[in-house]
Amino acid sequence: MTRRDFFIKGATTLAAAAIPASAAIPATNHPDVPVTHIRRVQADGVNVFYREAGPADAPVILLLHGFPTSSFQYRELIPRLADKYRVIAPDLPGFGFTEVPAERGYTYSFDNLARTVEAFTEALHLSRYALYVFDYGAPTGFRLAMAHPERVTAIVSQNGNAYEAGLGDAWAPIQQYWREPTAEHREVVHQALSPAGIRSQYTDGVPNPERIAPEGYTLDAAMIARPGNMDIQLDLFLDYANNVKLYPAFQEYFRKSKPPLLAIWGRFDPFFIPAGAEGFKRDNPNATVQLLDTGHFALETNVQDVAWAMRQFLARNNI
Repeated sequence: MTRRDFFIKGATTLAAAAIPASAAIPATNHPDVPVTHIRRVQADGVNVFYREAGPADAPVILLLHGFPTSSFQYRELIPRLADKYRVIAPDLPGFGFTEVPAERGYTYSFDNLARTVEAFTEALHLSRYALYVFDYGAPTGFRLAMAHPERVTAIVSQNGNAYEAGLGDAWAPIQQYWREPTAEHREVVHQALSPAGIRSQYTDGVPNPERIAPEGYTLDAAMIARPGNMDIQLDLFLDYANNVKLYPAFQEYFRKSKPPLLAIWGRFDPFFIPAGAEGFKRDNPNATVQLLDTGHFALETNVQDVAWAMRQFLARNNI
């Protein structure tokens, strides 16, 4: 007997002795845990990275992330929905693992982010979907909804703003940058994008910040630090002023189309304050508001609450 045969035989014998036959679990006798698949697709000249889980023929939920993160922020939410829904979460251009070829000459604006997401939905043949929008995902998704209201079955807005009253004091340096887009004001915003600044977006206002795992803000900081990406983010901060100009158009869409809407909000978010959530009810009789005792990144602390509220909301609206 060779040394290799000895170890293989010994390991097999020990394993068999350690696990009684009565304790063996048949491979088919386990609960179905939805698998999240990592995929890519070409859309609008962009190599879009996205996560997908759930039955191919199930109702679709399209998750649109915010700044400074990516579809990674939905890592815990996706499997909590994918038993019943086809859940799809792309990385926006400039974020995560979506790749924009240099020759594409992409201009980073919210109009263009929305065009790329529209092309993404068409590449995947998504003709009907519920929207989950957070932060930057809100002005992106609301543009999509205005362009194709017939495609949107419902909207879940998690700290995804459409009202000036919803802009918190944390926007002050960015608003100054809008009014005077000088190099000096750009540098002030730049400094807020340090690893410590990004971490604070996760922890500010959170009663128990120790509950927030470090992977999210650490990945975000690494992604933003990639060559050229900081300028992309600063350009988008400047362009966010155009979202505010579109708020009245978004509100008109809510009044006209009246999509079922759940505004589920971290009440301690310093960027998008609860007044933004309450605004939906003034324009849309089909809007409901739920406030959670957390901050901006509600999924990092309250993913179970959000998933449960979503499932109840979608079921009430036969989705």
